[in-house]
Amino acid sequence: MSGHSKWATTKRAKFATDAKKSAIFTKLSKAITVAARDKGDDPETNFSLRLAIEKAKAANMPKDNIEKAIKRGTGEIQGATIEEIIYEGFGPGGTALIIKCLSDNKNRTAQQIKHVLTRFGGSLAGPNAVMWQFEQKGVIRISNDQLKNKNLDELELKMIDWGAQDIEMLADSWVIYTKVEDLQKVKKGMEDTDLEVEYAEIEYVPKETVTLNPELKEKNQALVEALDEDEDVDNYYTNLKE
Repeated sequence: MSGHSKWATTKRAKFATDAKKSAIFTKLSKAITVAARDKGDDPETNFSLRLAIEKAKAANMPKDNIEKAIKRGTGEIQGATIEEIIYEGFGPGGTALIIKCLSDNKNRTAQQIKHVLTRFGGSLAGPNAVMWQFEQKGVIRISNDQLKNKNLDELELKMIDWGAQDIEMLADSWVIYTKVEDLQKVKKGMEDTDLEVEYAEIEYVPKETVTLNPELKEKNQALVEALDEDEDVDNYYTNLKE
């Protein structure tokens, strides 16, 4: 089931340079601001905000930056209006792409996304040309290190009871898929069982994935890495198999 998302690139990068870290902080600030604006400034009642803050803390974003981003969302600090924009497109070899942006300038962002796609042999697509190939799900990842000394059969049954729909066992981690509305419940169940959640987010998950030859896969990788460098791009999803 697993397609390719920004999570994989971010994990490899490990926030390697100051310039990269600055761009990541900008993206995280926007996500926090939008979450606080849409559903309030209390992470106990605003699950989207809690996830955004957890991601910021995992990236070692300073507490002051987090608090300022929340205040921009609630209007305590003035700032440009940020909106969520979803673009659909095709990558090299016909891969399907969903690109989620957070931007204060829709025209600028549209031109940037179009430029990146064209540069790497992709193209923008019309509304719903790609979206039908994906469905929104809660996605949780836990590393295999968290599973040591655990009764895995028993753990699987617990996850299903909490609301897990599917569990994918990769070489370095487990990926747990849930309904959007069950993500919070499954995440809490894991944390109450002393499992450290490496990643939790609502994603566009491809209904089917595609496998490409090495050359086309490399071109797609170059495209998504270019998207990752754009400060307006919050996340991206493709049906290219990881």
